[in-house]
Amino acid sequence: MNIFQFLISVLAIIIGAYLLPGVEATLVGALVFAVILGIISLFIKPIVTLLTLPITIVTFGLFSLVINGFFILLGAKIVPDFAVSGFLTAVLFSITISLVQSIFNAMIKK
Repeated sequence: MNIFQFLISVLAIIIGAYLLPGVEATLVGALVFAVILGIISLFIKPIVTLLTLPITIVTFGLFSLVINGFFILLGAKIVPDFAVSGFLTAVLFSITISLVQSIFNAMIKK
């Protein structure tokens, strides 16, 4: 992950927190949350994805949204300046982050 990807992640977190009413984040909280989410995605996500592969296949990949929601909640528990009101909000927040990151990555590659 280079610095541009990190900044896009922080910007996506800030935009997602602005768009969704159940998510609250400060700028410092968004920076720390991006780092924590990167660490979770690097170390924990591959193990959980492997363990939940059968249910992910049965649900045609939709269970990965559940996994991402749990990781958002886990990151929110770790970072003090970042809060998510519930599980559904965390899933919607993970979808919002993915969409915003995709849009910014498409804009940068052009």
